[in-house]
Amino acid sequence: MNDLFTEAHSKDRVRRLADELRPKGLDDVIGQKHLLAPRKKLRILIDSGSLGTIILYGPPGVGKTSIARAIGAHMGKEFRELHPSTDKIAEIRAVAQEARSKKILLFIDELHRYSTKQQDDLLKITEEGWLDFIGATTENPMFSVNKALRSRGSIFELKPLSVEDVEEVVLRAVQHLKGKGFRIGFDDVVLRRIAERAGGDARTAANLVEVISKATKPGEDFVIEEELLDELLGKTVIPYDKDGDSHYDYISAYIKSMRGSDPDAALLWLAHLIHAGEDPRFIARRLMIHAAEDIGLADNSALQTAVAALSAVENIGYPESAIILSQATLHIATAPKSNSACRGIMLALEHVRERGAVPVPMHLKDTHYAGAEQLGRKGYVFPHDDPAGWVDQDYAPGIRRGQFYQSDARDNPTYEKRAGQYWEGVTGLPSIRRFPDGRG
Repeated sequence: MNDLFTEAHSKDRVRRLADELRPKGLDDVIGQKHLLAPRKKLRILIDSGSLGTIILYGPPGVGKTSIARAIGAHMGKEFRELHPSTDKIAEIRAVAQEARSKKILLFIDELHRYSTKQQDDLLKITEEGWLDFIGATTENPMFSVNKALRSRGSIFELKPLSVEDVEEVVLRAVQHLKGKGFRIGFDDVVLRRIAERAGGDARTAANLVEVISKATKPGEDFVIEEELLDELLGKTVIPYDKDGDSHYDYISAYIKSMRGSDPDAALLWLAHLIHAGEDPRFIARRLMIHAAEDIGLADNSALQTAVAALSAVENIGYPESAIILSQATLHIATAPKSNSACRGIMLALEHVRERGAVPVPMHLKDTHYAGAEQLGRKGYVFPHDDPAGWVDQDYAPGIRRGQFYQSDARDNPTYEKRAGQYWEGVTGLPSIRRFPDGRG
């Protein structure tokens, strides 16, 4: 309930530039053409006049609230915005009751902040069919939104704006300020720098222009140079939530770039992680995992490098630990690759899970105690007693050669390649390769 104080305070409130720039209609929305262009599913729902339930999913600043407002205006429906921090199920029921007598579009930002019980109640209300509902979330709805609520509607993922889209936001912001008497000018290089600094976030772009406007006043000519831009804007802020999608997306890109042997891409994504303040120990632990998973027997020293990196960053923090992480990253990215260790143990684990325990053959059982031979625990042949260091002996009855381990040795002199050639010479048996055509 408003009182005299809050009403007076509301009149004194200065609207932020980002709020003033919100699109008035769908044609004013910048970006998200994959959703709003003609004949796209969301646009078809909008033009039909009946949305039902939809969920807009994407990082901050890509236009979830602005698009919801524009949809409401386009459909000619009254827009009601609620938020889990201040509005509970009672407020949602009140809007639903109001919708019995007028056309209403209900919008709930940060939908993921409602509890499971509250989302169940919201589902019941939306299923009554009196209103259209748009929920927005920065969290992956496959994890943060109830399955039942997800299944009743459509999920649309919004993408970060392209640099060109953000440039359009910047130009629109400057034009808007021009209407207030500001005369701000810059060249294409500065425009691109501002757009890149925003990181695909329209709100950030508008806020950056607003910060720039603080350095001048209406009626003055103000030209932005690159040096002044750095002074005004300071450090670039990368959208990064250590518990959210951005954390997993950046680490995924980092890992896949190393696996794909692209050192430049690996360093780019490592730089994103470091710049965002990711714990260097977390990065080093990922390096250890992927040294074993993606390089393995192709270069055993890669795991040693990764282990050394973890030890080092536990004693040396940023900024110097970035160099240590870079060295380990480049080792993994540029090393020959073999997935045989990871693939082999996964196949063996799957076999054990599906087939259960395998009895240990008598000749492989423990014989360190007196009387073991009387129990039939005998027949093991000690390989070191053979001049070749190997004897033809069954170590896993029922398991064929290559059932789990298949060499990933390719046309390079890796440990795995050399080991395979050595044992071919000793045993007279060909190596089991994943790619028997000679590439592996």
